[in-house]
Amino acid sequence: MSAQQRSALFIDGANLYAASKTLGFDIDYKRLLKEFQSRDNLIRAFYYTAMIEDQEYSSIRPLVDWLDYNGYRVVTKPAKEFTDSSGRRKIKGNMDIELAIDALELAPYIDHMVLFSGDGDFRSLVEAMQRRGVKVTVVSTIQTQPAMVSDELRRQADEFVDLVQLISKVGRDPGERGIRNDNRARDPQERAPVRPSPALESRYGIRQGDDPAGD
Repeated sequence: MSAQQRSALFIDGANLYAASKTLGFDIDYKRLLKEFQSRDNLIRAFYYTAMIEDQEYSSIRPLVDWLDYNGYRVVTKPAKEFTDSSGRRKIKGNMDIELAIDALELAPYIDHMVLFSGDGDFRSLVEAMQRRGVKVTVVSTIQTQPAMVSDELRRQADEFVDLVQLISKVGRDPGERGIRNDNRARDPQERAPVRPSPALESRYGIRQGDDPAGD
């Protein structure tokens, strides 16, 4: 890719989290930012997530705060808790509209949109961005059963990148944990990583290191 190509990342936080967990690894957002800065002239990196309202502490708050101070534009809104007809407690927090508005507003200033999501609802947005001359890359995975990316979104994208291909570049490295142990209080991303599943290790040559929980 040309160093002059202007790009922006649009990360559907819940969708990316679900995909990475299903594949068996944790995203290192510092490495992710550096990876895409090395590919393009990265002008924005958006991260979208809903947070449960009226909750004194949210488990995602440390990550959101870290991203906010380290190169990401974080967009949040309150998630709604409700009980469905069968009495089950559910949480609703869709960020599609916020992501779409930001992307369309930024379209005149970028050449390349990288969308981290497999949600088929974004197909119309991808098409709208392409009509404005923006190349769109979708990052998700088809290595799960079922696939985490909708077929219509994958077909609409100019390029599809399977998240599995990025594990070595944006995954949390178990070997770094001991070195960065003293930074835990300052880096809320620092949690015990989940190793790639044996099936992925075998198929993609990912080396399983020592126990990531051990220091």
